Amino acid sequence: MRSERLLSIMLLLQTHGRLPASDLAERLEVSVRTVMRDVEALSSAGVPVYTVRGPHGGIALLPGYRTNVTGMTADEARALFVLLSDHAHTELGLGQALGSALRKLMAALPAPHRPDADLASRRILLDPVRWRGGPARPATGTAVDLAVLQQAVFNDRRLRLRYRHGRDNRVRSYTLDPYGLVNKAGVWYLVADHRGEPALFRADRALSAGILDEPVRRRDGLELADVWDGLRRRIDEIPAPLPVTVSVHRDILSKFLRIHEADLAGPPPAADQRAERVPVQLHFRSLGAAEVLLAFGTDAEVLAPAELRQTLARKAAEAAARYATDTDHR
Repeated sequence: MRSERLLSIMLLLQTHGRLPASDLAERLEVSVRTVMRDVEALSSAGVPVYTVRGPHGGIALLPGYRTNVTGMTADEARALFVLLSDHAHTELGLGQALGSALRKLMAALPAPHRPDADLASRRILLDPVRWRGGPARPATGTAVDLAVLQQAVFNDRRLRLRYRHGRDNRVRSYTLDPYGLVNKAGVWYLVADHRGEPALFRADRALSAGILDEPVRRRDGLELADVWDGLRRRIDEIPAPLPVTVSVHRDILSKFLRIHEADLAGPPPAADQRAERVPVQLHFRSLGAAEVLLAFGTDAEVLAPAELRQTLARKAAEAAARYATDTDHR
């Protein structure tokens, strides 16, 4: 705790010049006596700090002395201020400490680097918390250099993106107004407006990206953190996926996996030539969405959950009863 206070004193003096001991005590929420003891400790450690008595006196550093943090390059300063999102660092119990630390470091940065650091804090977020539905599939690499997306974000330019959607594997093109980039549990996402509506694009599904010579058209008063919070809440409120185990006949396994690639709960299983059937783990949004499995008949038998087996059995019985009745088509 004291080491943090000593660093705070140096950064405050470096930023504001000479300060009265009472002012330092108020900022650090300690007594004047504690401040004077800390100043003495800094002096003993070789920091050129001194006191001036009198009504206009105070505590100061020798002119020209700078803490090591100001030796940062512009890229280092930008990297330092890539923040955790409010949601993430609040859950970790670090919200107040992180904000305090960043304010101190911002004050100590050389003036030319401060705009870059501030821009980075508003354009890139890190959120280490996984999606509520469970661990995300790891990033698989992308045809698009992440630096292109970053360039559009930092230069406030519109972006043309070709994108392959995970649900249906279809490729679509979008003209986007980016707010920034978010790293969610190790996976990068682009947060942008599409036709004035917020949207989220997983970077490793981008097929190509081109920066347009048009200024970005963000909605007034909104920053990346605001748009990300809304998108994150919307996704987290989606019901947890329904886990489904299916026993698939070996002869149709490749076709089954191709059709249900987007529903796989893990890596696709390999066919065992000695086994007639192969277990496959899937995820569906609901029982109703999983009813499509009935189309494979007995070649794909649902083993779990029990309620889905019951639903499919009922529907199969209804279909059998209907087809068992002769119909005059003449």
